Amino acid sequence: MATLAKPNLPRFDVDIFQNAFLADGAREVNAIVTVTATGGGTSGGRPLGATDSGPLDAGAHSAAVVIMVDCSGSMDYPASKMRGAREATAAAIDTVRDGVAFAVVAGTHEARDIYPGDGTLAVASAATRAQAKEALRRLSAAGGTAMGTWLAKADTLFLTRRDIAIRHAILLTDGKNEHESPADLERVIERVSGHFTADCRGVGTDWRVDELRKISSALLGTVDIVAEPSGLAEDFRAMMEGAMGKQVADVALRIWTPANAVVTFVKQVAPTVEDLTGRRTEAGPRAGDYPTGSWGDESRDYHVCVEVPAAAVGNEMLAARISLVLPPLTGSTPEVLSQGLVKAVWTDDLASSTRISPQVAHYTGQAELASSIQEGLEAHRAGDVDRATAKLGAAVRIAHATGNEGTFKLLQKVVDVVDPKEGTVRFRKNVSEADSMTLETRSTKTVRVKK
Repeated sequence: MATLAKPNLPRFDVDIFQNAFLADGAREVNAIVTVTATGGGTSGGRPLGATDSGPLDAGAHSAAVVIMVDCSGSMDYPASKMRGAREATAAAIDTVRDGVAFAVVAGTHEARDIYPGDGTLAVASAATRAQAKEALRRLSAAGGTAMGTWLAKADTLFLTRRDIAIRHAILLTDGKNEHESPADLERVIERVSGHFTADCRGVGTDWRVDELRKISSALLGTVDIVAEPSGLAEDFRAMMEGAMGKQVADVALRIWTPANAVVTFVKQVAPTVEDLTGRRTEAGPRAGDYPTGSWGDESRDYHVCVEVPAAAVGNEMLAARISLVLPPLTGSTPEVLSQGLVKAVWTDDLASSTRISPQVAHYTGQAELASSIQEGLEAHRAGDVDRATAKLGAAVRIAHATGNEGTFKLLQKVVDVVDPKEGTVRFRKNVSEADSMTLETRSTKTVRVKK
């Protein structure tokens, strides 16, 4: 592990967990990469006062946030949804730190920025927060739902402040994306990806988990359900506190491999499962960058799998070099925040070559847990009760074995657990839609390896 401290940046530590020993002729190397960020300032990923074009004014902002609120007609049924959305947005605005740029967007089949309302971002202060909360009175429910237009509006607002590196959005909806085609939404998501992160929330049970997960996944955010409107304010406050805690943006996991070695996959496995394999961008000879988004004081785990050339017993090689990097300022080189090494050693010792790293085994199970839940619920919706029972039974067994108590409790609301160790379950009668959607939405949440 190597750590490089930078002024006004968090300290990044990289720890590699793996069994480096391979049997004669074996080619697959697996490692868990734990990245931990601690301390640092809130300068948006740059030393305070620096941008691509030079120094900023002393009052430069460290972050920008846009809150997108569903104002479609369904938000008035019941009226508590619209009321809860106003209260939640007010709670989020109260949490915005002085000096942060922000805006509020009302989303229907189109998007309107209701505050500040002039196509720009306001600067948070006691006065502008009060004005923004007063503007919430203009939020009313009417019209359709086209989330792509909301994301495009947020992107336009963020682009008015190109000097700000940390850009975060919150999107709330209660329904399905019915007033634009899936292709239109896909095109917008692709266009804005990498411009900002987005946390998505669905209130009630009439929205689709897969739609919000597609947005949050592409924009490196979170997705969750708020079953009752009364829970929105606390959830929005927590999301905004998380956004205000981000200290550095656009961090990439850079993986270099030697000649004839290739990266098979890269997955974030904690705190949630997220496949980053398809998001690689080339970063020089035999190196690729995988986006990780914005960081505060936190720790995340990544599963990296590399295929190396087969070698005979006694050989040893560097399978990969893992670096945390920031994109370069104009005319400079990338900032390397930390590094770690993944190795491969071929041996004829059976005990060494067959031992599985506890971290690799654990997170392989957590990824299987997430897919088992999603496949089980999908099978149940399709009427395939046998497959649904088998998949959710497997999920119960893994959750029990790995100590994922949160997911185990959510599973118990959908199935009766007969034998958790064996994964023997029966579907419960009259399972609520909220319980089923909560299980699906939170299926990707994982637990760390037991000490």
